[in-house]
Amino acid sequence: MILMNPGAAEASQNVEKPLGEPGRAVVSLDLDADYLQRREANFQPLTPINFLLRSAQVFADRTAIIYGDIRYSWREYERRCRRLASAIRDAGVRSGETVAVLSPNTPAMLEAHFGIPMSGAILTTVNTRLDASAIAFILAHNEARMVIVDRDYAALAQNAIAQLEKRPIIVEIADPHAAAPPQPCDHEYEAFLASADPEGPIIWPNDEFDTIALNYTSGTTGNPKGALYHHRGTYLNAVGQALHHQLTSDSIYYWTLPMFHCNGWCFPWALAAVGATHVCARRVDPAEIFDAIADHGVTHLCGAPTVLGMMIDYATLSDIKLDRSVALTTAGAAPPASTLLKVEEIGFKLRHVYGSTELHGVVSICDWHSEWDALPAEERSRKLSRQGVATVTTDRMIVADPVSLEPVPADGHSMGEILFRCSMGMKGYLKNPEATEDAFAGGWYHTGDLAVLHPDGYAEIKDRSKDIIISGGENISSIEIEDVLFQHPGVNHASVVPMKDERWGETPAAFVELKPGFEHVSGDELLEFCRPRLAKFKLPRRFIFGPIERTATGKVQKHHLRARLAP
Repeated sequence: MILMNPGAAEASQNVEKPLGEPGRAVVSLDLDADYLQRREANFQPLTPINFLLRSAQVFADRTAIIYGDIRYSWREYERRCRRLASAIRDAGVRSGETVAVLSPNTPAMLEAHFGIPMSGAILTTVNTRLDASAIAFILAHNEARMVIVDRDYAALAQNAIAQLEKRPIIVEIADPHAAAPPQPCDHEYEAFLASADPEGPIIWPNDEFDTIALNYTSGTTGNPKGALYHHRGTYLNAVGQALHHQLTSDSIYYWTLPMFHCNGWCFPWALAAVGATHVCARRVDPAEIFDAIADHGVTHLCGAPTVLGMMIDYATLSDIKLDRSVALTTAGAAPPASTLLKVEEIGFKLRHVYGSTELHGVVSICDWHSEWDALPAEERSRKLSRQGVATVTTDRMIVADPVSLEPVPADGHSMGEILFRCSMGMKGYLKNPEATEDAFAGGWYHTGDLAVLHPDGYAEIKDRSKDIIISGGENISSIEIEDVLFQHPGVNHASVVPMKDERWGETPAAFVELKPGFEHVSGDELLEFCRPRLAKFKLPRRFIFGPIERTATGKVQKHHLRARLAP
């Protein structure tokens, strides 16, 4: 028997054959009849909320969350999420309003990923590394109705909220592992939950395209943009993560990837889909990572290149070798062959993924072929460095001319832009229709990343048209650093580009052209000038002084500057 795609079968049967064709009858199926319609019984909006309810039923007494001495079963996790949803509604927050969360990777952060959507509100996870003014912009932009904040970040939140015209409701998480003193608030988190109904109603989405979360870009050009996520995208991306990373109910996932990054690449929902166990951690500490692997049997974790470097350094110093393989997923700048070899020697199985804030996180993976295991380390590293192919839940991924949309040949040399057309595309940028239309020009999401397509169909990024620097998993705007350097009275021109770094993957390097009379200005002086004006991870690690070559139109060709930094 030949199995045909059902949709193709329907289409073929609706094509009327010419009358008189021997042996063929005219077939006409009325597939648009009124009785063949969407009903509650045959169509429900996709939403990750269902993942929690299923695991609470199927794996009720199994451990869902480990956090120090704290253990929550899936039944307890679900009841706490329901309490949070009820408490948010009781506090007067309504469907479609925003609840912001400023917290490290704690149980409260996991609860927010279900409790806030279950209340009908929109989840906004805020980068804890931002300064008060940047946080104030985000809270004002999305008109946050409530802010749930970990005590260690409560003073930062208060400084941000003081800049707002309208004060949101403040809920402080008195985490037992927090070190800071309490700040003024409207509710303490545990009391907030205790006052609410653990069986309160869930506000389900009317449509799977309804907004579930709002994530902000890193502000690569001016202020950050807010990408609106929908229930369908988070559901599908979570399923894709579970499938590609082979998550099961026996998996134990350690949280190094910040949940404020694209909702932790949808892993909070992916682990709920299979009933796996979360191991929460307030900070990334290599000693704690290896202790958790030994004590809890961790099977999976994600890490930026900086995390890989930290673990390599600690394992080398402590002479650690794992007695079993642990899956380690990284993104951003691909690790060099030497790093890959060291990671493998420790006992990790490394995989490389790619995505963006606008695409619900991960949408492509360097899907590994078992025969590549036998390749030399240098060759394996070259294979692994590629951004790869679309995930199983990503519909279309091409490398094409950004204007004509004509795909480039798969020759490993012709360059084009990586474009996506999939259900993981954001709804758009909040309050920014122009940027939304630009991002979706021609019916594709434009990443701004320039890549080649290899003969085997795997994409590899060669340049970033947006001049983003990815350092330790953080996106850094070259323009932001340049703007600060231009504020120095001695700087005539500045251009910032990424510089390869063994530990961080990439760090900013600044080419600086000084004004006459300021030849005495040094890199140390510029660094001290930048310190109070930039977050620590955004500070340039190297300053190169001298004339900066420009085109006839005055444009700096940054790829020439990057080439000067190449080893």
